[in-house]
Formats: sequence, structure tokens, C-alpha cells
Amino acid sequence: MGKDSKPKESGGKGKGKQAASGSDENASKGKGKGGKGGDGLGTCTYVKARHILCEKQGKINEAYKKLQDGWLCNGDKVPPAEFAKIAQEYSECPSGKKGGDLGWFPRGKMAGPFQDVAFSTPVGATSAPFKSTHGYHIILSEGRKN
Repeated sequence: MGKDSKPKESGGKGKGKQAASGSDENASKGKGKGGKGGDGLGTCTYVKARHILCEKQGKINEAYKKLQDGWLCNGDKVPPAEFAKIAQEYSECPSGKKGGDLGWFPRGKMAGPFQDVAFSTPVGATSAPFKSTHGYHIILSEGRKN
């Protein structure tokens, strides 16, 4: 009963997911809990990415500085093999042993800010450090497909 009776004007949190999923306008409105349904999660879009995860901000900043000193300050893209070396050195995620490789994943699989950054970072580009519920991340986008 409550799901459809107040689709968009009840604050948009929680129960507004189904009503919001049909419109891209709601993607920017629902940055909180209701935002997940508003950004087209039903599409068949995939991203291939590597990442570095650190619990402490200082450690992720060290990793990012290495990326900056080696490539980013010159406007260069970080080669995946070099990103992988830094991920093996710094990442506290189990994927760090594989150079931070997360493979292909669909929208909706990763949580909140991680998904937002992964799907908005251009292919070949490296994100700035950002915080999620798991810690601090840097993402290297390696590909996109539908």
C-alpha cells in the first residue's frame, strides 16, 4: 500500500526506490539511501576496474602520491601493470594480491560511493582517493560494456 501511494514527494528515502528507478532526474536528488534506485541500476552496464583499499587515509594518500609522482602530475595515465604493483604494495583488500583487479562488475553490485566513482571515472583514468564504508579507495577504470 505505502510503496506506490507517495512515490516521489514523501522524502524519497527507502520506499521510493521502485518509483524512482524509471527516471534519471531522480539520480541526483537521492544521494542518500533512496538514490540507488534512481540511477538506472536495471541497465546492463558493466565496468572493469582495479582498486586500492586502505583503512587509513594517510596510507591511501601515500599510494596516491606514488601514482601522482610517477604519472598523474605529468598528465599521463597510470599503466594497469604499474597500478597493480602499487595495489600489491598498499591495498588491504584481498584483491590487492591480484593487483587490485576486481574484474567486470555490474551496476548494483558495489555499494554507494564506490559504484558512483567506478561508473563515472573515464576508461584509463585513475580516481582521486575517496571514502566509503570500507575505507579509502583509489580506482583505475579499465573498461566498460553493456
